[in-house]
Amino acid sequence: MRIFYSLLALILTSLMSQPSSLAALVSEEIEYVLDDKTFLGYLAYDDALAAKRPGILVIHEWKGLGDYAKKRANELAGLGYAAFAADMYGKGVRAESHEQASAMSKPFLDDRELMRKHAQAALDVLRHHAAVDSGKLAAIGYCFGGTTVLEMARAGMEIKGAVSFHGGLATSSPAEKGNVKARVMVFHGAKDGFVADKDMDAFKSEMTEAEADWQFVTFSGAVHSFTVKEAGDDPSDGIAYNEKADQRSWAMLKIFLDEIFS
Repeated sequence: MRIFYSLLALILTSLMSQPSSLAALVSEEIEYVLDDKTFLGYLAYDDALAAKRPGILVIHEWKGLGDYAKKRANELAGLGYAAFAADMYGKGVRAESHEQASAMSKPFLDDRELMRKHAQAALDVLRHHAAVDSGKLAAIGYCFGGTTVLEMARAGMEIKGAVSFHGGLATSSPAEKGNVKARVMVFHGAKDGFVADKDMDAFKSEMTEAEADWQFVTFSGAVHSFTVKEAGDDPSDGIAYNEKADQRSWAMLKIFLDEIFS
């Protein structure tokens, strides 16, 4: 019995003395500047991986960078990616209500070049990080962030993929033929009352005419914000979490990322 416990202690000591062989999530806040304004993003990756890894930009919902986008960045880091949760509004700027969020997001929704400019600034931070393979980048976004990543694709930014989760689809600057370099994936709730049918039809026609590589996945019963647990479980006001749609869209995302980075 003493021999058994001695051997067990030896094994545990050996494991504890070799942290480099175990997954270790590293996170850091990164300040960057655009037009004399300071922004503060959040980067996460697993430092147990020695080689550079693909980078994924995560763009937040309309209230600004908060715990949700950071959580998604951590989850992507756990899959072996370097994930950078962008800051679209500025350091410390975050809405406390939907009314404030509407006012804060409006300048970007009205001016898609401004939206693209802020997204490009965050993408550049990710691209130049030492842990990132600059030739393997993608962007995902939620709600307002979903709208933003589609604008990145329309602008022809150097990303392999753009994935929108319950994002807006309409744009004032549609994609030009041959300009969409990224593969595009849209996850949409069938009962999302914030996106009109005409906008869905226009988006599909736009992507087809632009000769983009695109997919559009609709989840039955899902309303807006279907991936966000904090949205609650009452869909009567048009915003609610849907566990099946959340889990299925995340599983599809992992397959999509494997494909674009293979």
